[in-house]
Amino acid sequence: PLQVELTLLRMEAHASQNTPEDHLVAFYKTFDEIVHERFDGMILTGAPVETMDFERVDYWHELSELFEYARTNVYSSMFICWGAQAALHYYYDIPKHPLKSKVFGVFEHKVVRPLNPLMRGFDEIFYAPHSRHTTIKKEDVKKVPEVRILAESKEVGLHILATDNGRQIFILGHQEYDKETLYGEYKRDLDKGLPIEVPKHYFRDDDPEKEILFRWRSHASLLFTNWLNYYVYQETPYDLEEL
Repeated sequence: PLQVELTLLRMEAHASQNTPEDHLVAFYKTFDEIVHERFDGMILTGAPVETMDFERVDYWHELSELFEYARTNVYSSMFICWGAQAALHYYYDIPKHPLKSKVFGVFEHKVVRPLNPLMRGFDEIFYAPHSRHTTIKKEDVKKVPEVRILAESKEVGLHILATDNGRQIFILGHQEYDKETLYGEYKRDLDKGLPIEVPKHYFRDDDPEKEILFRWRSHASLLFTNWLNYYVYQETPYDLEEL
């Protein structure tokens, strides 16, 4: 029922390999075009650069400007996967750590703070996809009192983190993935001859010849609905000058 007006933003310093430039020019804005605007919410997506040092990413300087801009021009920001790792590094100096093998599949998670508005309506146990080569360690987050752990997994660690006021939300998995996204990543790497394991707990009996078990959609919808409702809509001041 909420009316959402969406603005798509791209990093001007980065040349996209998968999206035609004319499409980006037609539908996306650059940071310079929105720098004098204010927004109720922002989602920063992941990117396949997680094995690189943050400062070596070609658009890190531009992204840092966006992080600073969001402090005073965006009420609630949601950072996803590498976007979450980058934001935790920038705002709180929380490091990322390489994994011995890629976390790849759909994993069981437990809600740690059920009274947080973002977790309202969640079952105690829920599923979420992950696809990453790096991780954030719990002991590093514990050193930063501003950031709370909302949901985690025994098998793959932290998943949902947030500040108490909901101004910053960090999603280390991929709750937004469609049913066949992991399959597409798996097939892509197979076709390229890259080393890739079958995504865990994704196909029935972990057999890629069998059906996909799509069991995270309802909680994904709930996560984004809660964010839009409680933080982007209810908590955002009517006059964004109050930020």
